[in-house]
Amino acid sequence: MKNNNQIYFKTQNFIPVNQKFKNAPLEPDTVILFEKPHTIGGFEVLYQIWRWENYQGDSIIFADEDVAGIEEEEIKNLVKTDSVFLPGSGLTVKRGKSGFTFVNFNFQDVENDFRRVDKSKLPVRNSQ
Repeated sequence: MKNNNQIYFKTQNFIPVNQKFKNAPLEPDTVILFEKPHTIGGFEVLYQIWRWENYQGDSIIFADEDVAGIEEEEIKNLVKTDSVFLPGSGLTVKRGKSGFTFVNFNFQDVENDFRRVDKSKLPVRNSQ
């Protein structure tokens, strides 16, 4: 189980991102600590652990074409039943014009730990 003192780092190269997700947007101040292809409810998704400012969280990213006819509540329920979701975690859904639906959850305040992250030493996304 995750706690506020636990930090996740990927020590090897990232698993190559499926072509479907190679153009998933990334906020400029967000650092991806880990990502891998994943499947939830029969949907191919991208799972990420990230840091932004003093926060760490997880995201499940769906291709909009896969979930276009699915209500937001149903998408949330798919994520809540997956093993990466911590019961009781807050959960947000972001649908936009990017072609992707982001479900963010497992939020942690990691203010004291974030200062020790050297962004230049983190691996970058391999989208090949």
